[in-house]
Amino acid sequence: MENIQKYFCGLEYPGRFIIGGQIKDSEDIFLAYGITGRSAASQARRMIKRENGIWVEPTDPELIVRGNPDLLIYPSMLFSPHGLAVSNGKQTLDILKAAEATREPVLALAHALKDWKYEPDEPIYTPRISLVFTGGFSLGLSLIRRAEFGQVIREYFELPLVPGKGWLIMTYMGINADPVPPFFGEPAYLEVAERRADELANGLYDSLQPADGKKDLRVAVAVAIASGSTLEIQQIKIINRKET
Repeated sequence: MENIQKYFCGLEYPGRFIIGGQIKDSEDIFLAYGITGRSAASQARRMIKRENGIWVEPTDPELIVRGNPDLLIYPSMLFSPHGLAVSNGKQTLDILKAAEATREPVLALAHALKDWKYEPDEPIYTPRISLVFTGGFSLGLSLIRRAEFGQVIREYFELPLVPGKGWLIMTYMGINADPVPPFFGEPAYLEVAERRADELANGLYDSLQPADGKKDLRVAVAVAIASGSTLEIQQIKIINRKET
């Protein structure tokens, strides 16, 4: 099984990514959300902490207007006593509402995402990726992607929590091509040795450092650690490239 930092070192452009798992030797869980971007509008973002979660917002409003604000500004993590939700778009709010209605992660995702499609960014059609945790011994991940002729493929995964392990899903396969290939397949299962939010966030951010001569595509990384029993947030660490 590959270490999480080693895995990311082999990726040039994962797009956006979600990781969820359990802290080693602890009942606490961790959630990570990261953004990489190639365009000026994608780079002109940062993540900030608000009372109920972590939000993606513009650093340069003029650049955001040139892109698609609906795809660039959204809550990336939302927290409540009934559930924790993470996604790469505005579907995060729907997921949290569904988590408050059911404790079953896959049912919550299926209910929340039944009317959502992949992103309308032709020709890539970026997948929508999402995570929900409602307590217990598993979490839910979902991938909504485009089929060959434009149909919607919705995949849901209920994945066990194992101390020192995490599950990763990304929007892209990590290859910086044009058009960039969307992610497909099952979530990656990785070793996570870090026990603190700052350790994990710094490790993820550093592992995405570009090779010599390559453009730095990093935008931001956020990590939250929560109690696996009460869902209370214990630690948060955010790294924004524009502020480092």
